[in-house]
Amino acid sequence: MEERLGPIPQEAMTPAQRAAAQAVIDGPRGALYGPFVPLLRSPELLACTQRLGEYLRYRSAIGTRLSELAILVTARQWDQPVEWAIHAPIAAQAGLPQAVIDAIAARTAPPGLAPDEQAVYDFCMELHTTKQVSDAAWAAALLHFGEQGVTDLMGINGYYTMLAMVMNGARSAPPPFPTR
Repeated sequence: MEERLGPIPQEAMTPAQRAAAQAVIDGPRGALYGPFVPLLRSPELLACTQRLGEYLRYRSAIGTRLSELAILVTARQWDQPVEWAIHAPIAAQAGLPQAVIDAIAARTAPPGLAPDEQAVYDFCMELHTTKQVSDAAWAAALLHFGEQGVTDLMGINGYYTMLAMVMNGARSAPPPFPTR
């Protein structure tokens, strides 16, 4: 399948597109890749999306390791190869065991999760598969992360679902280089 909304040559970008692209490049991502390539067609949406993602990915109340776990669950639920290619290595670097990453890839329950990881996994799986969260999963997440953490966890799931929709719709190809 051919990518539908690939890169825009620099000389063909509008001033708004150039500014939005530069904001992503100047931020913690350091490059314009993944969902930000198709989103460049809507510079204001790109700008708002990247700011939200910058908070959820780099500063969420649940921390990087657990955020990456939530991102991998979302990527797998949406069969999103770009998110997976970017975030599986980051999850491993953040301390998520390879056995957990492999289990999520295989759509099986990960073995030996720590209690906070189990709370994230259960919460995310329920949210994606039943479109809601049971009282038990909510209580477990609340116990580990507090209200801000639970809210951020919902935000991570929603944000990465949106990115998956954008990239699946645009048929985005995984980046050919390692990302930060």
